Amino acid sequence: MNIAIVGTGYVGLVSGTCFAEMGVHVTCVDVNKEKILKLQSGEIPIYEPGLDDMVQRNVVAKRLNFTTDLSSCIDDVEIVFSAVGTPPDEDGSADLKYVLEVARTFGRYIKKYTVLVTKSTVPVGTAKKVKAAIQEELKKRNANIEFDVASNPEFLKEGAALKDFMSPDRVVIGVETDRAKELMNKLYKPFVLNNYRILFMDIPSAEMTKYAANSMLATRISFMNDIANLCELVGADVDMVRRGIGSDARIGTKFLYPGCGYGGSCFPKDVKALIHTGKEYGYDMRVIEAVEEVNERQKSIVFEKLSKAFDGNLKGRTIALWGLTFKPETDDMREAPALVVIDKLIKAGAKVNVYDPVAMNECRRRIGEVVMYSKDMYEAVIDADALVLVTEWKQFRIPSWKVVKKAMRGNIVVDGRNIYDENELSEEGLSYDRIGK
Repeated sequence: MNIAIVGTGYVGLVSGTCFAEMGVHVTCVDVNKEKILKLQSGEIPIYEPGLDDMVQRNVVAKRLNFTTDLSSCIDDVEIVFSAVGTPPDEDGSADLKYVLEVARTFGRYIKKYTVLVTKSTVPVGTAKKVKAAIQEELKKRNANIEFDVASNPEFLKEGAALKDFMSPDRVVIGVETDRAKELMNKLYKPFVLNNYRILFMDIPSAEMTKYAANSMLATRISFMNDIANLCELVGADVDMVRRGIGSDARIGTKFLYPGCGYGGSCFPKDVKALIHTGKEYGYDMRVIEAVEEVNERQKSIVFEKLSKAFDGNLKGRTIALWGLTFKPETDDMREAPALVVIDKLIKAGAKVNVYDPVAMNECRRRIGEVVMYSKDMYEAVIDADALVLVTEWKQFRIPSWKVVKKAMRGNIVVDGRNIYDENELSEEGLSYDRIGK
């Protein structure tokens, strides 16, 4: 099969590369000429474990190509995926200008039956707007060309995206016709041979499924953070509580780990968009509104613990931060709790030393030189009054506490992800604080 994918961001590049790995001939399209030139030369714009090798392998095999012009390949493809960004507007709604521009370009250039599949996360009703934009362009051309639109939301976890795509637990596809269904089934069948779970449904349901899924996961996180904060007040241990409720098969253990808040490109944006969709239809998404409120508050939790440890005066203190990204195995700092912590510390007059295995350049791009960038995790703690773990990268999980204690000026450690053993730190004379105990 021949397909095109418009947008070489996280979703587009991962999807295109994985389709190529399965033998599909893929052309990735992006209007950013600099990005395409870099991709053509083998430079990958995002960090995702294993992606570099897979891209290079499929470029060499000539199954993966990059261009800035959709019209140059549209005659040869059966399916065009739209994987462009849908950034949130100020009111929380998803900005569809890039999605609709892809639809208009599609309508201007198709010459035969082709399916346009929206892979971007879009609000319910977007497919109707996409279809109308295509029909408008065909009308301008006086062209009577058959086409279909479809919805195929992605469920990729950053840091494990290749595995998620190559071995999905489900593929959700919204279609309107049997013709589109047969074509999408042909494309995806190789991915689910061992666990055949392609879930075909109507397009509005497919569009809603993505928002509902991410909002449910965000809800579990905010719920546990609320429970953790209450545990501290009543003298309970949130780890014990988590194990107790997670052992109930109806609840399970996933996404029940308390911490300093969720971030990333999906949860914050999708929660806001779902709230906005509700308001558009005159319905208040009260549970989801509370999820967002709890999360925004939770991003300040480690700062509040530091402030309490220093009696409300952080001026002149040196604070070391381990981890900048919103989760491990990515360089993504969008909506990352670390950004909130850094901002509050700087405003409080503290000096901040940071270290992250992959996101130092991304941090510089975002906030400049307001923090000190360390060459490794141990340099970050030199003369620090306190250490804060923000992102649970593997290399942070078993540090040498002897080295940490010797390098630090103070002895306070705040664990924003609850991964350390209090007894180990106490043995080295470190004062340990975590979330939910």
